[in-house]
Amino acid sequence: MGEAAPATGFDSFGWALRVRRACEALGGCRRWLLAFLLGVLAAFAMPPWHGAPLLFLAFPGLFWLIGATRRHRTACLLGLAFGFGHFLVGVYWITNAFLVDADRFAWLVPIAIPGLALYLALFPAGCVLAFRLLGRFLGGDGWRGALLFALLWTGFEWLRGHLLTGFPWTLMGHGWVVSEAMMQTAAVVGSYGLSFLMVLAALMPVVLARPQSKGRLLPLGLTIGLLLLLWGGGALRLERAGAPEETGVQLRLVQANIPQTLKWRSDLHEAHFARHLSLTTGPGFDKANIVVWPEMAVPYALAGDAKRRARLRAAVPAGGVLLTGAPRLAQANAPRSASNGLVVLDDQGEIVGGYDKFHLVPFGEYVPLRKWLPISRIVPGIGDFHRGPGPRTLALPGLPAPSPLICYEVIFPGRVLDATTRPGWLLNVTNDAWFGESSGPYQHFASARFRAVEEGLPLVRAANTGISAIVDAHGRVRARLDLGETGALDGPLPGALAPPPYARFGDGVLFGLLGAGLILLGTARLWGWSTTSHG
Repeated sequence: MGEAAPATGFDSFGWALRVRRACEALGGCRRWLLAFLLGVLAAFAMPPWHGAPLLFLAFPGLFWLIGATRRHRTACLLGLAFGFGHFLVGVYWITNAFLVDADRFAWLVPIAIPGLALYLALFPAGCVLAFRLLGRFLGGDGWRGALLFALLWTGFEWLRGHLLTGFPWTLMGHGWVVSEAMMQTAAVVGSYGLSFLMVLAALMPVVLARPQSKGRLLPLGLTIGLLLLLWGGGALRLERAGAPEETGVQLRLVQANIPQTLKWRSDLHEAHFARHLSLTTGPGFDKANIVVWPEMAVPYALAGDAKRRARLRAAVPAGGVLLTGAPRLAQANAPRSASNGLVVLDDQGEIVGGYDKFHLVPFGEYVPLRKWLPISRIVPGIGDFHRGPGPRTLALPGLPAPSPLICYEVIFPGRVLDATTRPGWLLNVTNDAWFGESSGPYQHFASARFRAVEEGLPLVRAANTGISAIVDAHGRVRARLDLGETGALDGPLPGALAPPPYARFGDGVLFGLLGAGLILLGTARLWGWSTTSHG
């Protein structure tokens, strides 16, 4: 990664070289502070800010900072500082969950939020360390360095989405949500593949900042050409798709907008029920086939309670079903074995289907290492929720079968369907009231939209305080209730597409992409395409 002689004469890309040298000249606390601030900048590329151009500062800045250090440990710690800044801003919204019951949990905020951010920052740090080690053999600067870093960043994002139950939040690929055309690429390579494209594009200033002018335009042109090709392909896919085909099924999604501070108050349960029922049975109810209430809209188990089921009949359309979030018991009369569940009721008030959440939220729905940690979970209840068996296709009488996903189960690429039976749509019920009017609900919704594109299935989302929406199989929002609104959202259920490549092969496509990138770098090394002579 040695420095070459300064460029002479007119150089239209001299600004990139000057920024590079400014970053490399920093020492002491200033470089740690810059790494942290660059991570913060990267966080603002996510919804609701949509500042993706900031990545063209964040990633090159990090690249140049770590390139100027001699020791691997120092570079790794710079990556940790970058990741800490990124995730401290990226997951700050979790603070709201601890403040719902502030008397019990507010003391955890200065521990839990920085602690989570520090854990998540280990993945950018690991990426930097791997880059330093592999860069010695595959090229650590110029176009080869940019490609290697983008490949490694994508690989470590994938690891973050899978290790210790996984947390694939604020994937860099989610920054493409501003472009429905670019979102279509997720149908082939998934969200992780879109992260690779985002980081590779953001690192193009690294190529421009090479002191030599020779060879800089070729990798820049190829990258821009690739992005334009994908954007054009996505735009063509959307144009050919036109308006989504309809299934003939009419939906009604209820967004009662109940603040989390009031939701679990037993003296308000009746008022909350009346609110859901009033919104459900308003004008247009007679046209609905499926009514959806959000996560835990019904705060009590229904299996052994015929009286309450009879009252819910009023919310079920004739010949249709009500799907509502509600606790489900693993065994009769076993209150300590409740799940965070979904219950299907027919117009006779009978339970005709159900689902148990399988991807539980640590500390929210269960306490890891409960024997050693003297704290209770944040969600009210007795003990931990029990875990469901996994994704499943839920049969509905006479209606298209959904794949239910409760709360953040929808954020996991490639892990939202039963592998044996393909559903007709994705159903996400959630209660984002825990996170108030923060960035969390916007990021949650953006991630959910990518699942529709990846799987080629429409997505129906009912959220207590928003964002509730009907999304077609191309990720386009057909109807929506925004955060903080109260109402019932009506619309037709869009049709499904044939399974796209990502739905058929999952992350195998991604691994093929990463493998091809590494082979290209290895070939470049063997053929002597040096970073010095080829930028």
